[in-house]
Amino acid sequence: MIRELNIVVSPAQAHDNALLKKIVSENLNIELSRINQLVVIRRSIDARNSNIKFNLCVNVFIDEPMPLGFKSQFSYPDVSKSSRVIIVGAGPAGLFAALHLIELGFKPVIFERGKMVSDRKRDIAAIHGEHIINPDSNYGFGEGGAGTFSDGKLYTRSKKKGDVRKILEVLNFHGAQDEILIDAHPHIGTNVLPRVIVAIRHTILNAGGEIHFNSPVSNLVIRDREARGIVLRNGTSADGIAVILATGHSSRDIYRMLHENGVLLESKPFAVGVRVEHPQELIDRIQYHGASRGVFLPAAAYSFVEQVHGRGIYSFCMCPGGMIVPAATSPGELVLNGMSPSDRGGRFANSGIVMEIRPEDIPAGKKGDLIFAGLRFQEQLEQQCFQMAGNTQFAPTQRLTDFVNGRRSSGLPQSSYLPGLVESPLHEWLPRFIGSGLQEGFKLIGHKSRGYLTSEAIVMGVESRTSSPVRIPRDNQTLEHIQIKRLFPCGEGSGYSGGIMSSAVDGERVAESLANLYK
Repeated sequence: MIRELNIVVSPAQAHDNALLKKIVSENLNIELSRINQLVVIRRSIDARNSNIKFNLCVNVFIDEPMPLGFKSQFSYPDVSKSSRVIIVGAGPAGLFAALHLIELGFKPVIFERGKMVSDRKRDIAAIHGEHIINPDSNYGFGEGGAGTFSDGKLYTRSKKKGDVRKILEVLNFHGAQDEILIDAHPHIGTNVLPRVIVAIRHTILNAGGEIHFNSPVSNLVIRDREARGIVLRNGTSADGIAVILATGHSSRDIYRMLHENGVLLESKPFAVGVRVEHPQELIDRIQYHGASRGVFLPAAAYSFVEQVHGRGIYSFCMCPGGMIVPAATSPGELVLNGMSPSDRGGRFANSGIVMEIRPEDIPAGKKGDLIFAGLRFQEQLEQQCFQMAGNTQFAPTQRLTDFVNGRRSSGLPQSSYLPGLVESPLHEWLPRFIGSGLQEGFKLIGHKSRGYLTSEAIVMGVESRTSSPVRIPRDNQTLEHIQIKRLFPCGEGSGYSGGIMSSAVDGERVAESLANLYK
């Protein structure tokens, strides 16, 4: 017999299987010897007060052993001779679209502008050490997309749009740790994600799919208002029964190519701001109410949402025990992002603190060019940040309290950011409405979270790639582009998802819709 039981325990009890068995036996009023195995199936932390608890949901195996093969298994058939579907981009959306197409009997043919994981690491090292940006291979472009060398957070609010549980199980099947199937806010870690991505590549290739690296797409093949293939930058082409466009929110050249082809695009809201970094120990004290984290509690995270003059100011991509990295995708730009290893064991905690930007906030510029106003705004801000850093990948930095109070910093604390820091008055050169909004937002956060507003923390510029300022509009039912048949915009680049999980879910949904339409 298998019983499901919800229990509330202390952090120490949650990490001691013998104690858990005793608690479960008392709750169920059965002899301890009858419990052969406990399997935690959901876990969350309640840190609303100093008496911190773990909420656990466990499967209790009573008078029977846990069966072998208890974890999910997936079978991917040979599709080498099946109908070809072109996928542009090998990020989470493209890879999960490919996996689901294989399940549905189609052959995915992926074209990725960047390199495979092993080669991509050398280009990322060059950003840190030599401040050199390869526009096709960096933190944003390459096998696995921006997700490969990211924090690996697997939390999404878009549960109504697809099977989130399946995405977690597929990642676990390909080597992600078992904990992602349990935790309320699962996390893989930047040290584990690359080998998971490589395992997914092997699954696609072993099933007869294709993946072409170093293959930037320069154009679509459109016949009779249908997308039937792509043209690469080197002039070669490839065709299929449909095209899934999963290029990510940083593929600005793809947006411009689509526009030149008369493909309908539209502007959308996005957000920009700064990265803020605190000592992790300080965040632990705040979030755990002054209690020591000890060995049983994870590095503490936080989430803030405030309103300043009717506009959202919020934390984005919070990384406990992590590091800040240079995430530009073109020379002459400076963009920051954050990530954490699987153990979240670093000395610092970082997060984007960003402000909502609406299309009407930005001048349209040239007549009829309103669609790209937000994209240009991003580019100009990133270029300005690069110039403020002396045309390097050093991060313009200011102590948090100095930024909030509008004064220049004298001396900076240590940071996780490896290229290095340069003192800079962000409050002076950020666009005025953004700088003042962030200052007020930090004051509100500091009022609610005592100790957060401190000179031990620093703000660094800029965090500008929260989402795309451009959307590729698609039909709500078919998920095809509303104008071009057989073209399926997908993932963050489409403007319909954000983050690893929602992008992966979107990839599966698009694959399903494509299969239903073009069997």
